[in-house]
Amino acid sequence: MSQREELLAGALLPEDTAAEPGLRPGRLDEFVGQPELKEHLHIILGAARARSQPSDHLLFAGPPGLGKTTLAHIIAREMDAGLHVSSGPALERAGDLAAILSKLEDGDVLFIDEIHRLPRIVEEVMYPAMEDFNVDIVLGKGPAAQSVRLDLAKFTLVGATTRTGLITGPLRDRFGLVSRLDYYSPADLEAIVARAAGILDIRVDQAGAAEIAHRSRGTPRIANRLLRRVRDYAEIRADGAIDHETAAAGLNLFGVDEAGLDKLDRAILSALCERFGGGPVGLSTLAISVSEPPETVEDVYEPFLIQQGLLMRTPRGRVATPTAWQHLGLAPPPSAADQSNLFD
Repeated sequence: MSQREELLAGALLPEDTAAEPGLRPGRLDEFVGQPELKEHLHIILGAARARSQPSDHLLFAGPPGLGKTTLAHIIAREMDAGLHVSSGPALERAGDLAAILSKLEDGDVLFIDEIHRLPRIVEEVMYPAMEDFNVDIVLGKGPAAQSVRLDLAKFTLVGATTRTGLITGPLRDRFGLVSRLDYYSPADLEAIVARAAGILDIRVDQAGAAEIAHRSRGTPRIANRLLRRVRDYAEIRADGAIDHETAAAGLNLFGVDEAGLDKLDRAILSALCERFGGGPVGLSTLAISVSEPPETVEDVYEPFLIQQGLLMRTPRGRVATPTAWQHLGLAPPPSAADQSNLFD
């Protein structure tokens, strides 16, 4: 079976699709962080259960690794429903979506990742499915073609996107809740690291968990990944336990510095400061200089660099801030101290 066929197969239970078995929280009360969103979901899901009806359709937006997929699994568990998983790029034709929708049972949850990448023709089929729970299928071609209406089970669509601006208005307006996930606080990440360490049977003290959390870029997925790498380092270079010194040494070895920047983050800043004099420089030029697609630089790396005050987006291009020069140990040029003219 090809990868696309596997994506279209759907009908997977939450525990079968966990990318990190055992680490993904199974219930909303176990989910750490995003307190406002959790409160909204408690109310929406609780009210739906009380009415014995499926929940409204839900759309989660935000950078990768913040828990959008995890929330889809949790919603299915909280509603005691089956979970069907697909993605925008996998649904190339209207028939692909109709095939998945026809398999749904009452109350099921359909999770579509990267929903902003749905082809327009597929998106048009989604509208009546979300509102009226039916789809129109055209059989045959030419004058003999006829339209057949297919009634669907009442389901809940959970969409996830990293590019909210690419979702069309008609699709976005059909979701009952549109919520953006924020980066996590160090305290929340420390709790996530401690929980994962307990599940994986890793010895880590509070200082070690805090150091890993501090360098995790506000992202639980990165925190769990760094915990596993520090565990490997501790087992080979230390006594297996993770304290502050061991965590710092392990993270430095794997190229994650005190600010949470990795090799490519520093490569972006180095290219901007050393090759282009701090900018402004266009996104495509900057992406080519570090051998990455522009979408990856814009969606994955820039948000954190901007949040940390290391990079600015201006109408004329990307600009390094004085903080970026200092982080690289370079002396900023006099023009870097005043970038206000770039916004004229």
